[in-house]
Amino acid sequence: METKIGNMDSSKPACNDVGSLPSSDVSVVQNSVAPALIASCEATLGRHLARRLVEIGATDVFSVPGDFNLTLLDHLIAEPGLNLIGCCNELNAGYAADGFARRRGVGACVVTFTVGGLSVINAIAGAYSENLPVICIVGGPNSNDYGTNRILHHTIGLPDFSQELRCFQAVTCFQAVVSNLEDAHELIDTAISTALKESKPVYISISCNLSAIPHPTFSREPVPFSLSTRLSNKLGLEAAVDAAVEFLHKAVKPVMVGGPKLRVAKACEAFVELADACGYAVAAMPSAKGLVPENHPRFIGTYWGAVSTAFCAEIVESADAYIFAGPIFNDYSSVGYSLLLKKEKAIIIQPDRVFIPNGPSFGCVLMKDFLHALAKKLKNNTTAHENYRRIYVPDGLPLKCEPKEPLRVNVLFKHIQAMLSSDTAVIAETGDSWFNCQKLKLPEGCGYEFQMQYGSIGWSVGATLGYAQAAKDKRVIACIGDGSFQVTAQDVSTMLRCGQRTIIFLINNGGYTIEVEIHDGPYNVIKNWNYTALVDAIHNGEGKCWTTKVRCEEELVEAIETATGTMKDSLCFIEVIVHKDDTSKELLEWGSRVSAANSRPPNPQ
Repeated sequence: METKIGNMDSSKPACNDVGSLPSSDVSVVQNSVAPALIASCEATLGRHLARRLVEIGATDVFSVPGDFNLTLLDHLIAEPGLNLIGCCNELNAGYAADGFARRRGVGACVVTFTVGGLSVINAIAGAYSENLPVICIVGGPNSNDYGTNRILHHTIGLPDFSQELRCFQAVTCFQAVVSNLEDAHELIDTAISTALKESKPVYISISCNLSAIPHPTFSREPVPFSLSTRLSNKLGLEAAVDAAVEFLHKAVKPVMVGGPKLRVAKACEAFVELADACGYAVAAMPSAKGLVPENHPRFIGTYWGAVSTAFCAEIVESADAYIFAGPIFNDYSSVGYSLLLKKEKAIIIQPDRVFIPNGPSFGCVLMKDFLHALAKKLKNNTTAHENYRRIYVPDGLPLKCEPKEPLRVNVLFKHIQAMLSSDTAVIAETGDSWFNCQKLKLPEGCGYEFQMQYGSIGWSVGATLGYAQAAKDKRVIACIGDGSFQVTAQDVSTMLRCGQRTIIFLINNGGYTIEVEIHDGPYNVIKNWNYTALVDAIHNGEGKCWTTKVRCEEELVEAIETATGTMKDSLCFIEVIVHKDDTSKELLEWGSRVSAANSRPPNPQ
């Protein structure tokens, strides 16, 4: 992690490109003609930053105005290729940048100093945990105020302006404080390129008086980004592959399990190539849903310990060897540390390191390269998948509903399943939607996102806004609990301003159900809202919006027909009223195990 703070060393040469390492093997983010000179009056920091964001693909920037960033926002608005989207609060702006980055590979948000920065930081921490490159831009104090011992508004009342920076150091991979124009170009470009290389958020603070001032370092159009390609150590790669082949060829019924770091390693295609070549049964960790194709002929479901897809855990945990590609084993994904796995059976492949059981680990070996090379050497072994087919019993169907019977959650998700296609994407909020959406079978091309590592309740509203803005070719289906919705509901208004056509299923069961199953108490019961009336009030006749409440299957069927028919071009908000104790069996099991892990007594050393 690095921090760069602007200095007044004007002898330092201006840096007009990025990633200019002496390597001929580079990847270019965007091709363009040779950079042209621009009018001196337009050669500003604000214009340069706007052009950079367009170049890297962050074409929609989510913002909340404040006096320290207003001039910068003027320059972002002036960029024809950039769409500035005003959000209701900073937290949702950060969540939206997170959602946008999941689809486009990078996102950006702009807030004001400290009062905005400390509001957005929770979303940035979530993006850090999920390995998403988000450019967090903060309008900072006037450059003349640094070092003056003055006290500024929007701060905690001390003359030290570094509080916000210190907070962001823990949740970003690079921090740049731009307080003069001499090295602003270099700091901005270094921050953006670091976010792309590390696949983590970065923090850029820009003094409020600098955005509009012309400076010679911005006198040309930005040189296109060129990031040096990371390479595996050739000898290390060969040794790792040989060691893995030797281990796996001794196994009788090996399996493969995809993890969430497949995304950051850009190794999803390589994982499928290996699965095609080796014949192993293929599973996905819950946080990797959407990264492993569920239409693969040997896909056996989600491996989540005791709450796995039916028959999946039995096959994985009984295997005599398993390949885990990009796993994260935390207390949630391990169901309270209750996975029945053995370290001596597991090959663990991280984005740049391979761990062989009872043997060495190999560094400087990229996951993508390792999977490609391993696919060429492994013998075909379908034993584990054949065992799965022997024990597999097709899913049971929910009990048939009686006329006007109160709607059950499993019936709701039976109908959501029927809505899915390559033209849809699912956003699953933290809570019981995790477990119900895990059981959805994703058609090829259907998007899927949720935030498992950070698990921030309320994430989905902003993330849905950002993802839908990035994926205009898909209709987003968001499954959000009432407790989560109360945290971040305001930015439904931003969805309407953007003309989005998302379908939101608001699951109204009267509280924080996921918390109830871990540890119940009166604090898990929330004040019930008239959610459809709230969204109608937010709509206020501006934009396309349709709302309805459903209490039984007949009403749900009618609502889905309307949302996908006459209201297909509108934002559709369907409030689903269910019993407070109607939860998935997986949540009941998971909650009891996580509760046991949380309540372990102290272990004196």
